[in-house]
Amino acid sequence: MAETSNSGLTRRALLGAFAATAVTAAPTFSNAAGFLRGGGDIRRIRMYSGRTGERLDMVYWIEGKYIKDAVREINHFMRDWRTDDVKEIDLRTIDIMAASHNLLEVNEPYMMLSGYRSPKTNAMLRSRSRGVAKNSLHMRGQAADLRLASRSVTQMAKAAKACRAGGVGTYYRSNFVHMDCGVVRDWRG
Repeated sequence: MAETSNSGLTRRALLGAFAATAVTAAPTFSNAAGFLRGGGDIRRIRMYSGRTGERLDMVYWIEGKYIKDAVREINHFMRDWRTDDVKEIDLRTIDIMAASHNLLEVNEPYMMLSGYRSPKTNAMLRSRSRGVAKNSLHMRGQAADLRLASRSVTQMAKAAKACRAGGVGTYYRSNFVHMDCGVVRDWRG
């Protein structure tokens, strides 16, 4: 899968080098609404998974266009790690995550606790906790549960709510924020 150019660099390395240079030229956005309307030239997402040890630092949108290879990597990263099932993540969810992260003005990547969940995984989690929805947007690839060490749940939720683009759940005891691209709403878990 790692295609190599004549210089011996993999495509992933080339994309990473491009992302590093493109990000330095990125404008600072004053609010997520402008960001989600295409107020900038690039969109970037940074995450790591404590479950798999994987890291992702990816420019996935440039000048009005999603980068297919980058989105494919995000889909793989956000897979159900229990079953290894991959689902297309709704681009609106990725945009909300990126916009919220930008509003928080941090370089720290999100710790992703849950992205896509297969129906089997969702049923298992639901049997263990009443806080798991039967028809969870995680099963549609439309939600993520995220944490930042340098920001509180309250700060993260405030940034996600500023996007006015989906649901925001605050889970103080478990120290994470749920973000989705469903109906605009918020709740405490």
